[in-house]
Amino acid sequence: MDSTPQPTYLCRCESLTETEILAVIAEGNRTANDVKRRTRCGMGLCQGIYCMPALLQLLARIEEVDVTEIAPMTQRSPVRPIPLESLADFAEKL
Repeated sequence: MDSTPQPTYLCRCESLTETEILAVIAEGNRTANDVKRRTRCGMGLCQGIYCMPALLQLLARIEEVDVTEIAPMTQRSPVRPIPLESLADFAEKL
């Protein structure tokens, strides 16, 4: 059996490990928006529902503050991929 430790994924949608996020934070990216811009953490299919709480807790631990003092990322309306034919059908109905 392989004893190599498995990576801890902080953002499953974008396949970002905690180690990768820590490296970005170490470069000076100290806010959720900074990390999001550098890594796409929170921009995947779940739109940050799963990874943002973990990222905020990580940032709070590093900054040694309560998690409520860390500003959340800027939210956008969720966008889901749709087939182009759906748009074409919609345009024909107009």
